[in-house]
Amino acid sequence: MDRIEPMASLFPMLDRRTLLAGLGAAALEAALPAATLAQARRTLAISARPDSLVLRQGGTATPIWSFPGEDVRANRGEAIALTLGNDLPAPLALYCRGIDGAPTAEPLLARAPLAAGAKESFQLPLRHAGTFLCDPGLLNDGQPLPLRAKPLVVLESERVPVDRDEILLIEEWRLRPDGTAVASGADAKDTTPVYTVNGRTSFELSARANERLRLRFINASQRTVLAAKLEGHEVRVMAIDGEPAEPFPARNGALVLAPGGRADAFIDAAATASILLHDGKEARPIGRLVLSGEAPLRPAPLPSAPPLPSNGLPAQLDLKNAQRVELVLGTPADWTRPASFAPSTPPVFRTKAGRAVVLALANRAPLATVFHLHGHHFRLLDRLDDGWKPFWLDTLAVEPGQTQRIAFLAEHTGRFLVEQVTTDWAAPRLLRWYSVE
Repeated sequence: MDRIEPMASLFPMLDRRTLLAGLGAAALEAALPAATLAQARRTLAISARPDSLVLRQGGTATPIWSFPGEDVRANRGEAIALTLGNDLPAPLALYCRGIDGAPTAEPLLARAPLAAGAKESFQLPLRHAGTFLCDPGLLNDGQPLPLRAKPLVVLESERVPVDRDEILLIEEWRLRPDGTAVASGADAKDTTPVYTVNGRTSFELSARANERLRLRFINASQRTVLAAKLEGHEVRVMAIDGEPAEPFPARNGALVLAPGGRADAFIDAAATASILLHDGKEARPIGRLVLSGEAPLRPAPLPSAPPLPSNGLPAQLDLKNAQRVELVLGTPADWTRPASFAPSTPPVFRTKAGRAVVLALANRAPLATVFHLHGHHFRLLDRLDDGWKPFWLDTLAVEPGQTQRIAFLAEHTGRFLVEQVTTDWAAPRLLRWYSVE
């Protein structure tokens, strides 16, 4: 089993609480009008198909499944008409992680699994700017080969003061001795973990001195909590899970990300430095930031950047009159595996649009369990339930034996999934659903 306890000792002062401590409230502005979304449309076609990656130095390419082509970038306010093709010998369910309020795109509820050789089209309204992820993991558990995720970046309408905008997609592979890869949800005995950044086992990013980079870190591992660290630089966190945060320096230059979690950080290139990854067992270099031999881009670093433009999430939540629901994590009781999920199963709860909902997440497993909420972002509540941390999340790792409370405003009507999975490669992903009416 995969354990995350040693991470704090090997990355001093580094844990999930450290990452989240120090977040401040971001200024809020009005949500983007629906009419704007209706006026700006674009079409996009992507297909899942057989592929390969070189995951061992000097070795042959390992067969995998992927979505070939460029990363998807769009503008806030666009509505993507997405055509999805499945050229794999297995059913597919693609979920766009972090896109709030898109019930007609919700997999397994509004969209049945896509059969091998089939195509489908659906709409994605991009109300919020941020870093998102086209995640195919719902039905990939135990499949013959692992399937890569695909980043989705939605750019702000306002100018953001950076020189370059780079995605760092971190993926985890489990390789057998013969070099073949094991999909998550399958027995990983006698396998070796291998990590890639943007599909490479050794990633290198070149920059000029004093060049400001926006680095969009994405943990695309299906099971492992990961910490990414850039040595010798201040890593200034600007957003978590696609939502802006009051800027703050990451402790020791490191970011802790649950599976599927994202963090946007600004850095001003100062020197050649290693990029380290910690998977809860050991730290390892996965890449480098290389200072180029060119003249500095500017005489001195830029001043500290202001917060990213708000996406318009609510400033207040009415906890006093909130609907309260307890969810037990770490056990399959009352939860369903994706392959056998049926929309006719009873929802875990129903709520009215405009009402605040508080979920108590009680982890009964001996390992950390990752909870993911579809359709809405949430606040992490204080222990006494008398306030909340000043940031938004869509994914939370709950420690063994602990209970965390989260709250969200049910802004978007429709039916949405909730997911849980323990941080064990062979553990099954489990689902329920909720309704906003």
